[in-house]
Amino acid sequence: MLPATASLPFAAKCAALHADLQRLPGAVVAFSGGVDSTALLHACRQALGDRCVAVTADSPSLPRAELAEAEALARDLAVRHVVLPTHELERPGYRANAGDRCYHCKKELFVTVAQQRASIAPPDWAVVYGAITDDLGDHRPGQRAAAEHGVRAPLVDAGFAKPDVRAYSRQHGLRTADKPSFACLSSRVPYGTSIDAGVLARIEAAEQVLRDFGFRQFRVRHHDALARIEVGADELPRAFEMRAAIGTGLVAAGYTFVALDVFGYRHGALNDLLRPNRP
Repeated sequence: MLPATASLPFAAKCAALHADLQRLPGAVVAFSGGVDSTALLHACRQALGDRCVAVTADSPSLPRAELAEAEALARDLAVRHVVLPTHELERPGYRANAGDRCYHCKKELFVTVAQQRASIAPPDWAVVYGAITDDLGDHRPGQRAAAEHGVRAPLVDAGFAKPDVRAYSRQHGLRTADKPSFACLSSRVPYGTSIDAGVLARIEAAEQVLRDFGFRQFRVRHHDALARIEVGADELPRAFEMRAAIGTGLVAAGYTFVALDVFGYRHGALNDLLRPNRP
């Protein structure tokens, strides 16, 4: 259910977010370096000053390029940044990659934050993460882990949808304003296919090929020996033109077969596997 604030004008949402954050003693921000968490971190910095810290979960599911970008963004915002090793691959529920994989991932992060809290921030600082109202209508088991650990979603409470986050980011000159959406590497693996560090490393190497070729919105969906590439609709013509070079790069990354999805990038495409009766 959408919060009442979702119908407010943009300026009123921003005011509500700022007022809500100012009431906190401090904030530990789960920070991936994506559009939503960067906007939230900026808002916390504006409202709380030095009473906020960014925490990034570092594991094989996070590409090194994304970690480097998160570190740079934290420096840009002059926020203390803690890179926290997490071990979700040691959790059987995560490796099994059923429909609740994200629950186990977020649980690992929030449990690790709690275990190391003394070195991260004072105990009364709230833990917050960058969920937005768009997430309320999709398959997001990580929200259950957040609720279990008392983790707050200030952007949801203020009624922020993705257009609001991007508008906020442009208003404040954040370089993530037009950054394409991204998710952890495990989201490239179909539910029911087990995940291990080798699979994640192969996906990371394959996606680095597309990054090096200058593609902006992309996914390499892992289907065992087959890599299914999704790129933004506006980038499909160039991808078809470069298909031989792309294919060579992905074979070198460890795939036997390479396919280019004619439908292009679709947000959460593998969630369709959880909806067998979809039209």
